[in-house]
Amino acid sequence: MVFGVVTGLALVSMPLFALSGARARTDPRAPREKGSFVLGSFVRDWFYWFVRPVEQASLALRLGPLFYNLAGLFFGVLAGVFFAYGEMTAAGWAILVGGAADVLDGRIARARGMASRRGAFIDSTLDRFAEFAAFVGLAAWFRFSGPALVLVVTALGGSLLVSYTRARGESLGVLCKLGVMQRAERLLLLGFAGIFDPAVSAGLGRDQPGALLFPVLAIIALGTVGTALFRTVWIARRLPETD
Repeated sequence: MVFGVVTGLALVSMPLFALSGARARTDPRAPREKGSFVLGSFVRDWFYWFVRPVEQASLALRLGPLFYNLAGLFFGVLAGVFFAYGEMTAAGWAILVGGAADVLDGRIARARGMASRRGAFIDSTLDRFAEFAAFVGLAAWFRFSGPALVLVVTALGGSLLVSYTRARGESLGVLCKLGVMQRAERLLLLGFAGIFDPAVSAGLGRDQPGALLFPVLAIIALGTVGTALFRTVWIARRLPETD
């Protein structure tokens, strides 16, 4: 029911967003370097617009970016716990809510003039902890399945490599946000897979959940490793061979 309500709001609000002209206006709280997004810039801009009421309420309540940094970590850990106990729908929702918190922390920081290197470090580091916790929960659930466990470990390693290649390249003066399996894509895939997994597993006659999560983990594993390799080559070609 909750998913139906959220989906209905999205379907109704997207045409309103398109017709309102909000997309044509400059968004002062958008990050300077948006990077690529597999669903396109329209969906990303719509989501920024969609969460604006929460953003405005947060500013009125004087909530800082650290509140949403910690909220993202909390929901990441919560997702891991839910995954470990086979509560896939709850885990999926926790992943998506944590992802929304990850968007809000940066927007709140920019709105309140609190954006800083310290905040950026805390944000990105806690994001890694949250993602790590979710994958640990998946590893606990799939611990009796060798192939599934390999996919979980590969997806986790690939996710960390995607972040590492960007951070290492940026430290050397080359910024790369390219790739098809960045954090936003991973959160969406894992979140929606968790929400729909029980229904798909039941439809396939499975006694235990995991039927949908298994192929989604394969996609994340291949996508993250591929993105990390692409970034490695892309950044290396833009660095001088000698200093």
